Amino acid sequence: MTLSDKPLTTESFSTVFSSALRGQPCAVVGLSDVPEPLPVASWTAEADADDLAILAHCDGPTLDIGCGPGRLAAALAGLGHVVLGIDVVHEAVGQTRERGVDALRRDVLADKLPGEGLWRTALLADGNIGIGGDPEALLARAAGLLGPGGRVVVELAPPGVRRSSAWARLQCDDALSRPFRWAVLGIDDIEPVAGAVGLDVHETAEHGGRWVAVLTPRRPSASSAP
Repeated sequence: MTLSDKPLTTESFSTVFSSALRGQPCAVVGLSDVPEPLPVASWTAEADADDLAILAHCDGPTLDIGCGPGRLAAALAGLGHVVLGIDVVHEAVGQTRERGVDALRRDVLADKLPGEGLWRTALLADGNIGIGGDPEALLARAAGLLGPGGRVVVELAPPGVRRSSAWARLQCDDALSRPFRWAVLGIDDIEPVAGAVGLDVHETAEHGGRWVAVLTPRRPSASSAP
């Protein structure tokens, strides 16, 4: 994509991402040497076969963290799941609701959420393990949202991609978002990261070149029982 050469104004993340969801070309600046186009067209489309294969790892009532325009939340609802999408961007929440799915404007790391401690699945897809730039903190928060027998289903970068974290911005037409912290975490690094917050890697899978891990809370060992 070619970004505008016009003078840039600084806007909130929500404002710039909303423009992207309404169809303006947008890129992430700061995560690599060149701007990386946001795949908004795929996010606003219907769920495809690979999406559905990833969603097959979800079990029961599911919280879609960083739901965006609701592609996956709508697919989960269509599969019979109770589902709630959360996102920090008004436009994302609105587009999810337009698909007929419940959604709330919430920050997973800062806000109290409905059903805390009751969800069967917390879903982090489409790179959302990067939220906040600290995968351990995000996974610990996700684990705390689960009820008994719950799981975190997380989409990860492919093998060979190493963990990183950086300050990034979104650039959309002549607007640049305020900096936000974002992380990249690959399948190679998920086990120690999950283990640091008391999660075990129950399984990993690859679907159409996309990698997913199912994480479950670690059960106390017999030796640690009182």
